[in-house]
Amino acid sequence: MSAPVTPEQRAAELRRLLQAHAHAYYVLDAPTIPDAEYDKLFQELQALEAAHPELLTPDSPTQRVIGAVLDGLTPVRHTVPMLSIKTETDTTAAGAVKFDTSVRNALKLTEADPPVRYCAELKFDGLAINLRYEAGELVQAATRGDGETGEDVTHTIRTIAAIPKRLKRCNAPVLEVRGEVFMRRDAFEALNERQREAGAKTFVNPRNAAAGVVRQLDANIARQRPLAFFAYGLGDVQGWDVPATHSGTLDALATLGLPVNDDRAVEAGADGLAAFHQRIAAQRDALPFDIDGVVYKVDDRALQQQLGFKTREPRWAVAHKYPAQEQVTVLRAIDIQVGRTGKLTPVAKLEPVFVGGTTVSNATLHNVFELRRKGVRVGDQVIVRRAGDVIPEVVGRVPGERAGYVPNFRMPRQCPVCGSAVLRERGGIDHRCTGGLFCAAQRKQALLHFAGRRAMDIEGLGDKLVDQLVDGGLIRTLPELYKLGVAKLSALDRMADKSAANLVQALDKSKQTTLPRFLYALGIRHVGETTAKDLARHFGQLDKVMDATYEQLLEVPDVGPVVAQSIRTFFEQPHNREVAEQLRAAGVTWPEHEGAELAAPKPLAGQTFVLTGTLPTLTRDEAKELLEAQGAKVAGSVSKKTNYVVAGEEAGSKLDKAQQLGITILDEAGLRDLLAAAGAAPDA
Repeated sequence: MSAPVTPEQRAAELRRLLQAHAHAYYVLDAPTIPDAEYDKLFQELQALEAAHPELLTPDSPTQRVIGAVLDGLTPVRHTVPMLSIKTETDTTAAGAVKFDTSVRNALKLTEADPPVRYCAELKFDGLAINLRYEAGELVQAATRGDGETGEDVTHTIRTIAAIPKRLKRCNAPVLEVRGEVFMRRDAFEALNERQREAGAKTFVNPRNAAAGVVRQLDANIARQRPLAFFAYGLGDVQGWDVPATHSGTLDALATLGLPVNDDRAVEAGADGLAAFHQRIAAQRDALPFDIDGVVYKVDDRALQQQLGFKTREPRWAVAHKYPAQEQVTVLRAIDIQVGRTGKLTPVAKLEPVFVGGTTVSNATLHNVFELRRKGVRVGDQVIVRRAGDVIPEVVGRVPGERAGYVPNFRMPRQCPVCGSAVLRERGGIDHRCTGGLFCAAQRKQALLHFAGRRAMDIEGLGDKLVDQLVDGGLIRTLPELYKLGVAKLSALDRMADKSAANLVQALDKSKQTTLPRFLYALGIRHVGETTAKDLARHFGQLDKVMDATYEQLLEVPDVGPVVAQSIRTFFEQPHNREVAEQLRAAGVTWPEHEGAELAAPKPLAGQTFVLTGTLPTLTRDEAKELLEAQGAKVAGSVSKKTNYVVAGEEAGSKLDKAQQLGITILDEAGLRDLLAAAGAAPDA
């Protein structure tokens, strides 16, 4: 039996752990545990040192701000130290009462004295920055670092549009403004999605994404990743009249052109602070950025000076936390979720954990490649993040040895919903079900696509009606659409007899279509309108498209390996062929010789056109149809392969590029002349 751990041994272990985790967080921008876990360790060390003062050391994390200068960045000595503030982890109203009581006691106030007035603000989850303005010009920006020495990050901070390079009506010799650089949630999600698509490392949370960008040596990287900023305080000040209150200081900074968050208030006493804490908690999920609490500061600067500091923290301020947006739990299993477009997403089944204000038992793992990059396996302790209305996700595993061998997760070869083959395109990161029309998970999306204006053009079949049809069990496959009658439809919510009759009429009308429209309506991945026309033109008949080999598909103009494989895989699924046959049996048809007509030589075959701007009488779709009817290809961008650019009013960069490349430019009259020469002039 091992000997019990002494307070001295535990304190030493806590110091080691906190320093290691702080280095990962502040220096490497790659946290190894959630903030809530770090706070627990920190509070345990504080309690040990309070009970055993002899254990307190000058280098203890409780006595200083932890940070270091990254290699390649220049150290900056802060004229006024950038210290942190005390954290109150009691997320109830008692946390506000505790702080107000400590302030009143320090000021020796009695119950007869009026309430202390506080400025209450948001606690942004970003990177603290000191901006130094001289004579109103931004001359330097530095990170907090260890509070005494930070890093010069002027080159990246200058790329942030929200930070003024010159202050309005300010010529003070020195004005240092302190605030938080952060990344909005939407920008963070977009950044991580781009990283996933590129197969690159994703960021754990917006705070670390922002810190990683700010501390880049290359300012061009920062320029590509939008950051925001809010000012919340001052550093060194020379020659500028500082207002008598903190709230007044924030107002003054706003008049200088600095962004200051509007979600702030001056509150009286503990009740006012508790009400502010509760009010912001209700708004937290709706905010466009992450916060992990609110900050209370004694508003009167004279009282701030009277209260002073205690070691590393001011006595006049506190951060009152909210429930953590990241927590540690156990990954019990990994399931597969099939989305509306057929994408397969691994989903973590978790030991339920309270995070971001709710109990989470499922979290996304995005895709198998990111899952492996994070090194996550069943049985691991993992970090779960939930912020705002963003889907909970597993952002990493807690470092440590596994009890035994656990195999890597593998994506299934068959769709767990419909049993169709699962395909990952060469070079892609997403696995997809090839069931399409047959797969229940994709049914609504398939129906909406099938009914689209450029597909079967079924007027009146929109999102809400599709939801009712599928959720009510009236439609399981596409052919069942054509079995709907007025009686069934009029029984649905908000569906009058006239609306039902109109939809039945639209369904009947849609049966007369074209082969390209039908191929496009099937929803084959990568088969858009142009490819559907190319397939119809090349093969002439549906059966020939369905039976075409991979090699034969590659003979179709503009059909490459990825598209050919997608078409082949789709028609290799028996249920997809069955759907196509049942649609024909339901009466869906197209001109018998349409394929032969498409296959006939056309005057503009081999010519590529680009349409830009607004034409006087033709819509873009009408012009495109006229050109394609004569064999032309209509592309979306101008290149050396473009033969003509048809330009209308407000033609933009496409026209400029065409002129640079010397490409023939036509107006609508010129297009009409060309079509007339091809034997297909539209009516004037």
